[in-house]
Amino acid sequence: MEILMTSLALATVLVLAVMIGTRGRPMKFIAAVGNTVALLAKNTAAVFWTGLIIFLVLGFLYFFYASPATSIGPVQPIPFSHRVHAGVKAIQCQFCHPYVGRSIHPGLPPVEKCLYCHNYIIANHPWIQKEHEYFNTQTPTPWKKVFYLPEHVLFNHERHIKKEIECTKCHGQIETMDRIRAKRFKMGFCVDCHKQKEANLGCWLACHS
Repeated sequence: MEILMTSLALATVLVLAVMIGTRGRPMKFIAAVGNTVALLAKNTAAVFWTGLIIFLVLGFLYFFYASPATSIGPVQPIPFSHRVHAGVKAIQCQFCHPYVGRSIHPGLPPVEKCLYCHNYIIANHPWIQKEHEYFNTQTPTPWKKVFYLPEHVLFNHERHIKKEIECTKCHGQIETMDRIRAKRFKMGFCVDCHKQKEANLGCWLACHS
């Protein structure tokens, strides 16, 4: 029934648009459509190549921006699996992100933190050896950023952790992900949460200080 009503509404809008556009002479519209079809029939080669180009462009845009592959997150220099560490092994977020409860920034785990465990666990794995290379050359692991905030926004991790806001509230079900999906936080997301928690909504006192 809903589909029927929607179809009738669309048909009504279309008829009204034709009547208004042709000033009450719908035959003009039908004639124009016929002329257009005849013109396209005479230029099949141009129509074919134009359609092919449009199809290829749309296909490229889909696979670049919207395909399922874009939702698995960027490739990291070391294939760290949050599903294994936070999910299977149940390692707490604060163990690897040690500053999250006492600083504005959560802190990325240093190479030493990875080797704290992996000096003994799968110590000879090629990726662990890669971590040793970073350690021996005093090079921080070049992790790729996946969570983005506008530069004019100040997000205080410590304040939210002390209010017992779960990490998953903002970052999603990290413990189910091998590669974290990239996410850009927008103002509406924060405002909705502040309204639910009855938290501060003052611009400069909350986020833009």
